[in-house]
Amino acid sequence: MPSEETKERITKVVEFGRTVLHYGWIPLIIYVGYTRSTPQPTLIKLISPLA
Repeated sequence: MPSEETKERITKVVEFGRTVLHYGWIPLIIYVGYTRSTPQPTLIKLISPLA
């Protein structure tokens, strides 16, 4: 049976993983779509609404 310290570490790692997944999912999808598209748009056209 794990000790209390081990349980706390596991809880912290899981919470950190959830936070990373929460804030990193959409940027990851945008990055993958940007790098895999053909023809690859310029970064300015991707960001700017006026281009």
